[in-house]
Amino acid sequence: MNKHIIAAVVLAFTSAGAFAADLPMQTPYKATPVMAVYNWTGIYVGANAGYATGQQNPLGLFSSDFAPFNYTLSGGMIGGTFGAQIQSGHVVMGLEGDIDWTSMSGSGTGPVTKFGILQGTATISSNVSIIDTLRARIGYAQDNLLFYGTFGLALTNDVSNFGQTVGFTCNNGTLVACSSLSSWHAGLAAGGGLEYGLTPNLSAKAEYLWVGAGAVNTLRENIFRAGLNWRFGG
Repeated sequence: MNKHIIAAVVLAFTSAGAFAADLPMQTPYKATPVMAVYNWTGIYVGANAGYATGQQNPLGLFSSDFAPFNYTLSGGMIGGTFGAQIQSGHVVMGLEGDIDWTSMSGSGTGPVTKFGILQGTATISSNVSIIDTLRARIGYAQDNLLFYGTFGLALTNDVSNFGQTVGFTCNNGTLVACSSLSSWHAGLAAGGGLEYGLTPNLSAKAEYLWVGAGAVNTLRENIFRAGLNWRFGG
């Protein structure tokens, strides 16, 4: 009787081992890798370049007593950018400043009126040498793509010169100098753009800015530019 029980137990273990050997091998479990979320938080510096065109009231640089005298000026620009921003969810908020050197210039010929009295006609030229802005940026980030709006303050440095005149003489001791002072004029800036993260720290942007300086009566510009930013932190 004992021999039959022992034989049955041996047979059961042998069959179980053979069945287990026939089962397919299970592959080790591997966790699905988690994709890193792009982070726009950090301090950044960059470079930009572009083109600007707009309207200039050059007589406003000489005196507010003159009637408006407008013409178009345009030119290229290149400069640097600095800023800091923080991301919370999809919202990115920060502060950005820049300084750009420009080749904007233009000229026009027309009547010169002071204190409501026609003084004559003149040809006047203008040059804008520097444009600075300090702006808030508020944007929406979708991973490494950022859409943003921006608004803040602007400073421009420009100078104007009288050329040919008819019935009007500059530097005669009673009216105005033939060249305006090269000075800073405060104003406003607003616009928007998009920025794309090329690497975790490097991004490229394209933006539009409207700038109005001299109480928005002296200069009104449309600026189109592109740039690269290098971000620290994040």
